Amino acid sequence: MSVSSYFASLSLLKLLRNMPGGVSQGLIWGIMALGIYITFRLLDFADLTVDGSFTTGGAVTVMLILAGCPAWAALLVAVLAGMLAGLCTGLLHTRFGIPAILAGILTQFALYSINLRIMGMAANKAVSVDKYHLVLSSRNVPLAILTAALIALALVSLFYWYFGTEQGSALRATGNNPAMSRALGININRMKVLGLAISNGVVALAGGLMSQYQGFADINMGRGAIVIGLAAVIIGEVLANAILKRRLNFYGTLSFTVIGGVIYYLVVVVVQCLTSVRSARPSTPAPSMKSLPCTSCPCIWTPATLSPSSAATVPASLPCSTPSPASGRWTRDAFSWTATTSLPFPSTSVPG
Repeated sequence: MSVSSYFASLSLLKLLRNMPGGVSQGLIWGIMALGIYITFRLLDFADLTVDGSFTTGGAVTVMLILAGCPAWAALLVAVLAGMLAGLCTGLLHTRFGIPAILAGILTQFALYSINLRIMGMAANKAVSVDKYHLVLSSRNVPLAILTAALIALALVSLFYWYFGTEQGSALRATGNNPAMSRALGININRMKVLGLAISNGVVALAGGLMSQYQGFADINMGRGAIVIGLAAVIIGEVLANAILKRRLNFYGTLSFTVIGGVIYYLVVVVVQCLTSVRSARPSTPAPSMKSLPCTSCPCIWTPATLSPSSAATVPASLPCSTPSPASGRWTRDAFSWTATTSLPFPSTSVPG
């Protein structure tokens, strides 16, 4: 397919139809990026627990909803489960002296088995919006966008207030200069554990929202989440510095982190639309039904079916040393035409 025909086959209408869904999912990934921003930017901690805690949030949310728990309450429990996961990573790092990256990897691997156990040893669990009242769903994308945007706005406002308090400032100081923070009497180990708990709680919240949006929780739904979150953080920072420049404050940085998640997923939607175009294969008429005379005996082979539709030529005759069949079927594998019948005689291959 030429470049001109490729672009001519693109559907702008299909791309525009997919944009709202990309915005809604991008907002959810942006919420997750807020959690990653806390560890990677504020704490300067390379936390790889995210891939596991995202799935934990989704698994806990779906299982509680299936058990009859309200969706909003299931999200709160999912946040607590994510905070426990971050607490484990923090204790492995601070109490046992395990390096940050390795501590996150250990917790992530442990969460795989835990998540399976939460979902009853099933790889996925479905929750239907027809049976349960969900916070958001892909069935109603405009409402999902509004709900996710309000949750993101509430989190940005909450973090802007919290990180301006004495405890939040101590947490930021720990990531900025651990030695000076220790000299000022700040317990940096406690701040690291607290920051990891908050971060993974937000990530689990995003996992719970995503499981409700897509209608199921999957054991692999968190795979690659850390990459998406980091991309959202970087995109948001670049845009914030380019647009606001010196007027950029902490509230703007948090807001553009969410916007970075939206932009990232819109790019994913565009790429999916570009790669969904397939080369149009010209259709060819099916071979016509015909009787195939045998070359070694006076029988006439009348096929019941000729398949598939391809440009291969139906042979003019069929060498046969078997009794005359009443009917047969022509099929074709990847290399040759093969005659088969219900009668017990060997198949004969004729090159296509």
